[in-house]
Amino acid sequence: MQMKILNQIENEQKLLQQDIHQFHISSEDAIATFSIATFVDLTLVGLFYYLFKDYVTKLKLAEQKVLESENRLRAIIDANPECIQLIAADGTLLEINASGVTMMEVESADELIGTVFAGILPQYREEYIALHESVCQGNKERLEFEIVGYKGTRRWMETHAVPLRNEVDGKFLHLAVTRDITQRKKDEQKIREQAALLDVAFDAILVKDIHNQILYWNKGAERLYGFTDVEVIGKNANELYKDATQLQDALLIVLESGLWQGELNQVRKDGKEIIVESRWTLVCDDDGQPKSILTVNIDITQKKQLEAQLLRSQRLESIGTLAGGIAHDLNNVLSPILMSVQLLQMKLTDEHSQQLLKTLENNVQRGSNLVKQVLSFARGIESKRKTIHIKHLISEVHQLISETFPKSITIRLNLPEGLGVVCGDATQLHQVLMNLVVNARDAMTSGGTLTITAENVQLDEHYARMNLDAKVGSYVAITVTDTGIGMSEKIQQRIFEPFFTTKAVGKGTGLGLSTSIGIIKNHGGFVIIHSEVDKGTRFHVYLPTSINNQNSAPSHELQPLAGKGELILVVDDEISVREITKSSLETFNYRVITANDGVEAITTYAQHQQDISLILLDMMMPSMDGAIAMQALQKINPEVKIIAISGLMSNEKTMEAQKMGVKTFLTKPCTAKDLLRNINSVLSLT
Repeated sequence: MQMKILNQIENEQKLLQQDIHQFHISSEDAIATFSIATFVDLTLVGLFYYLFKDYVTKLKLAEQKVLESENRLRAIIDANPECIQLIAADGTLLEINASGVTMMEVESADELIGTVFAGILPQYREEYIALHESVCQGNKERLEFEIVGYKGTRRWMETHAVPLRNEVDGKFLHLAVTRDITQRKKDEQKIREQAALLDVAFDAILVKDIHNQILYWNKGAERLYGFTDVEVIGKNANELYKDATQLQDALLIVLESGLWQGELNQVRKDGKEIIVESRWTLVCDDDGQPKSILTVNIDITQKKQLEAQLLRSQRLESIGTLAGGIAHDLNNVLSPILMSVQLLQMKLTDEHSQQLLKTLENNVQRGSNLVKQVLSFARGIESKRKTIHIKHLISEVHQLISETFPKSITIRLNLPEGLGVVCGDATQLHQVLMNLVVNARDAMTSGGTLTITAENVQLDEHYARMNLDAKVGSYVAITVTDTGIGMSEKIQQRIFEPFFTTKAVGKGTGLGLSTSIGIIKNHGGFVIIHSEVDKGTRFHVYLPTSINNQNSAPSHELQPLAGKGELILVVDDEISVREITKSSLETFNYRVITANDGVEAITTYAQHQQDISLILLDMMMPSMDGAIAMQALQKINPEVKIIAISGLMSNEKTMEAQKMGVKTFLTKPCTAKDLLRNINSVLSLT
C-alpha cells in the first residue's frame, strides 16, 4: 500500500513537470507581449494574436490540467489513512496530509509546516535524525518509533522513507509514509505476556499441527522432557511417545470429538521413561477445519510410583490376611496329628515304629514352624516386648556368622557407642537380621564383603517426604551391605511378597523377607533397599527407639547450619529428590539450581561457574554417571567442591571419587540436618 502511494505521487509529479516544460512562457508573459504590441502597430497585434491564438488556448488547457493534477494528487494524499510527509534537508516539514494532521493532534497543516518534525520524538530523536540524514543522501530507510502528539497522546509509528530529488537544487527531500502501529504493539505485548505466563506454568504446554509436527513448546515442556524449543520446533512429536498406538488412538478421538484426555507413556531426552496425564484440545480455523492440537501434559510418574507402592502394600496386606486364615486352619490340622504322634510314641515302643513316628513328628514340627512364619508375616506373632540393646543383638549375630560363614566372605562391623534402645521382641529381630545376612551370603557365591553398621538417626520432614513409610522421629538404623550379584528393579518390587524367591528349588521358601517385613512393620519400622546388578545390595532397617520424639528437630537448632545465600547445584535424575532438596536448602537461605543428569550438570556449571559454591552430585544416573561427570567438572575447575550422594555407593566408586578429591558422601535418603551439616563442613574448607 505504501509503495503504491509513493509510485502514484511520483507519476503525478512527472506529468506535472512535462506540462510545464512543454510551454516555456506563462500566460502572464503572453499578455504582457500583447500589451507592448499595441503601442507598435495594431495590425501587427492582430496578426500576432492570430498566430498565437492556438498557443494561448493550449497554454490555458495545460494550466487547467496541472491544477486538476495537483488537486487530484492532494485528494489522493489526504484520503490516505496513513501519514504522508515531505521534509526538507534541514529537517523542517514542507508538506503533510490530513491523516498526519489528525495524528499530530493539531487543527490544520499550517501549524506544522516549517517546524522540525524530530521535535515530537521523546525517546527516538537520535534514531530519527540518523534516518533523515541517510534518506537525504539517497537511501531508503525504515524505522519504528514512538511520538507524542501536541495533546500528549503517545503513539507507536512505523515509517517507510524514500529520497525525492528536488529539481531546483538537485538535493534530496525526505518523503515518508508513516502508519500508526500502536494497536499492533499492544497486541505484541499481550502475546509476550501470555507467552511468559505459559512459560511460568509448571505443566508442559505444546501445540502440534494435525500431522503431529510441534509448533509451540513452553518452558514447562523443556523442564519435563529435557528438550529445548529449538530442538523440537518443527519435529515430529512421535519421538516423545513410547507406544505409538497410544498416539494414534488419541489423535482419532480428538479429531472426532475435539477433546481427549488420558495417560501416556513417554520418554525424556535422557532416555528415562515417564508417565504423563495428557489433555488434548482441537483448535480449528475460521472455516471450522482442524488446524492444530493444544496439549497440556502433567508429570504423574512419582504419583504412579506411590500408587504402585500403596497397591503393593495393600496386596501384601490382603495376602497376609489370606495367609493368616490358611495358617490358622493348618494349625488346626497339624495339632491333632502332633498329639496323636506323641500318644503313639508311648504305645508303640519298638524301634521301627519309634523311627517312623520320629520322622512323622519332625515333619509335623517343620510344618508347624512354617505356619508360624506365615502367621508372623500375616499379623506378627504375639510376644512380650522388652527393651533391646541393638548393639548386643548385632554382636550376637556377628559372632554366629563369623563361625559359620565361608572364609571367602569378609565381615565388617561398625557399631558406635551410645546406640539407642528398641522396644521389641529380641527373637523376632534376631530372625530379621539372620535372614538379611544369610541372603547377603547367598548373593556372594564367589566371596565378597559383608558390612553391618548401626547408627542413631533423627528423621525429619525432609526425609519423611521422600519415603512413604517414614515418620518424623528418632530411629536406630541398621544397615546390611553386601558386594554380591545385586537385584534388578523388577525383582526389588517383589522380594517382600510371600513365596517369591530367586533361589533354586529347595534352597528357599520365599518367606524369609516377607516374614522380616512383617516383623519390622510390627515394630513400627520400615525398610529401604538400594541394589544394582553385579554391584551389590544394601538393606536399611529403621526401628523406632523406645523414647521416640515424634516432632522434627526445631528449626532453630538448624539455624547455625543455614547458608549465607550460597548457590548450590543439585544434580539428580529423580525429580522428586531434586525438588525436595531444593525446597529444603532454600528454606535455610541457600540458592539452588538443578540439573537432571551429568550432561546438564556440566553445561550448567560451565555457565554459572563463578557463582556456584558447591555441587550435590548423585553418583548413579543414566546417560552419564556421577564419576564421569565429576571428571568433566574437575577439568573445568580443579578446585570444585562436590558432595557425592548415592543410595548404594560401592567401594570401587568410593575409592574413585576419593581420588578425585571428594571427601564427603551422603546416603539417600538423608535428613535435612545431615545435608546442612555436610554442606556447611565442605563450604568451610579452604
